[in-house]
Amino acid sequence: MRLIIAEDETLLREGLVLVLERAGFEIAGTAAAADTLLELAERVRPDVVVTDIRMPPGRADDGLTAAIRIRRTLPGVGVLVLSQYVQRRYALELIGTNPAGVGYLLKERIGEVRRFVDDVEQVGSGGTVIDPEVVRVMMTRAAHKHGDLERLTPRQRDVLELIAQGRTNAAIAARLGIAEKSVVQHASRIYDDLGLEVNPVDHRRVMAVIRYLSW
Repeated sequence: MRLIIAEDETLLREGLVLVLERAGFEIAGTAAAADTLLELAERVRPDVVVTDIRMPPGRADDGLTAAIRIRRTLPGVGVLVLSQYVQRRYALELIGTNPAGVGYLLKERIGEVRRFVDDVEQVGSGGTVIDPEVVRVMMTRAAHKHGDLERLTPRQRDVLELIAQGRTNAAIAARLGIAEKSVVQHASRIYDDLGLEVNPVDHRRVMAVIRYLSW
């Protein structure tokens, strides 16, 4: 799997390169600014871009803006953004209406090397990775402002939270200590409670994540 690493802090950028190369990834290029990242992504067409949100030249959300543009112009490229803080708006802007091949992690998560490597692989495979702390904050806010969430049972909330983190049914079952069949049943009831009907256009699992993150 070929990666581009975009991070303006030299030590962190080189650390990411070292960790990911040791995990077997090919580093196709690095960038210290958002404009460089865009040029590099267009030329290299990597499997995944790992980028900081705050980068030169503006040192605001330039990295996020670049990531959104890459998702729009290079839909086959997975994008994993790193943030210092929980920013619900950033997560929503990045995901848009399509959470496939996208990730939003807090920088502190990089220290959990095995988990971080797994998250990069998941994004590169078209999965969704949302930092557990971001999900927790969104869940807390949603519980205070949206009636649909209040209709879910505690177990359904647990399942939905893990779905929003991009976990498979098997991973959710292992995490909660229940059968995979039970996860499927909980998910089905969640779709019903959220009013997500079966249709040939929308994937209800994806729509549930979008609904959940948008609360």
